[in-house]
Amino acid sequence: MNQVDPTQTAIARRTFLKESALGLGSIALQSMMGLEARGDDSKGSHNGEVTEGHSNVNRGILRETHHPPRAKRVIFLFMAGGPSHVDLFDPKPLLNKLEGQKIPAELLKDHQAFALIRGMPELKGSPYQFKPHGESGTIISELMPHLATVADDLTVIRSMKTTTNVHDPGVNMMNCGSTLFGRPTLGAWLSYGLGSENQNLPAYVVLTSGADDGQPLLQSFWGNGFLDSRHQGVPFLNGPDPVLHLQNPGGVSRSERRNQLDLMAWMNRQQHQQVGDPEILARIASYEMAYRMQTSVPELKNLNEESQQTLKSYGADPGKASFANNCLLARRLVERGVRFVQLYDRGWDSHTDIQREHKRQCAAADQPIAALLKDLKQRDLLKDTLVIWGGEFGRTPVAQVSGKTYGRDHHPHGFTMWLAGGGTKPGLTFGNTDDYGYHVAENPVHVRDLHATVLHLLGIDHHRFKFKFKGLDLGLTGVDPARVVTDIVG
Repeated sequence: MNQVDPTQTAIARRTFLKESALGLGSIALQSMMGLEARGDDSKGSHNGEVTEGHSNVNRGILRETHHPPRAKRVIFLFMAGGPSHVDLFDPKPLLNKLEGQKIPAELLKDHQAFALIRGMPELKGSPYQFKPHGESGTIISELMPHLATVADDLTVIRSMKTTTNVHDPGVNMMNCGSTLFGRPTLGAWLSYGLGSENQNLPAYVVLTSGADDGQPLLQSFWGNGFLDSRHQGVPFLNGPDPVLHLQNPGGVSRSERRNQLDLMAWMNRQQHQQVGDPEILARIASYEMAYRMQTSVPELKNLNEESQQTLKSYGADPGKASFANNCLLARRLVERGVRFVQLYDRGWDSHTDIQREHKRQCAAADQPIAALLKDLKQRDLLKDTLVIWGGEFGRTPVAQVSGKTYGRDHHPHGFTMWLAGGGTKPGLTFGNTDDYGYHVAENPVHVRDLHATVLHLLGIDHHRFKFKFKGLDLGLTGVDPARVVTDIVG
């Protein structure tokens, strides 16, 4: 077969047809052989174990982790809008005692103003009962009775801090370590570094649920930033078609689609030889992933394969959109080797009528979260699956709007998140806020510290995990000091 001169700036139509007739099959074969070679080369690394039934070939840039990992994968349960720490995990008797009084002026020194409240608001205690649960005595509100049954699996951090009280920058900070747009998210970093253990599914999947309360979910929340586009999160839609345009058009068979992709891959490689743009290779990888997902995703989304007992434990209803269905789907995803699954549950931005709204949100989220932890543990997956729960910030211990329909404003100065599995210390409550639940009083954990700790649990040194962009070595934890919170690592 005649060779095409790579220095040519264009390919004649007759030459293209002549060369492609015999060349496409060999390109596909070469690609398959290359994947197998990558799988062989990866053996022996700390995180090189292959999930049974899945080919460990979708590797990341780190052929070997910096140290032996405790976790292999992450499920991030993101309560979009910001759950109230003083109503769920951080009871404050003094706050209840002083309810109705103006907030002490000293609490408002040296920090930004409230997001929406103006003036000096009144302190507002929690109407809910708190009790210690499990052998650990982890304190949980009556709003989450199912979670209380797995209290001994939780690592509760009561001393979280973040940088902003505005939603979109706050979500960016929690996901990217920066309030700026255009940075890679945690899931994108893990896709870049560790890849996926299943070549037929993306390394990073996003699931959404909850009330549409006006707070948008932006594409940047699961973006790849300056990493190439194969590392961005893939949102699975609710409904019968989780990924748009996944099915072939009418009259196009799977073999015909394969031939089309081979043709496009050949053309894209020719273009890459001419211009050297890495996004061209990312485009080829995206097309190939979509082709493989045509068979893997329908099977994955079929929750009817689960037992009635499992469906009941989650409160899942196959075919309907719900946070419960997404929690079950998250287990199915990590079970199949997906590296990072992020669940966005909207409706936690309770500026008014927080008692009604938080009751609704907890009623929908409490049972499936507890079922997820139990299910992972029963399948021996929790030990190396890191589960993270929290929002972009907490909510104020003061009232926004008075009366029975009171709410709480955004609160970045001290709030609660919890972790489970993946090498964390179970049954631990770490850090504290002051007697008002306003400022961190003990063991502060900034969002960047959380990121450094998550990377550490996955075998990655955040100081060494960088990407050169515009002459800078950039990483998830940025240039500000960040530390691994060793006290919560088991």
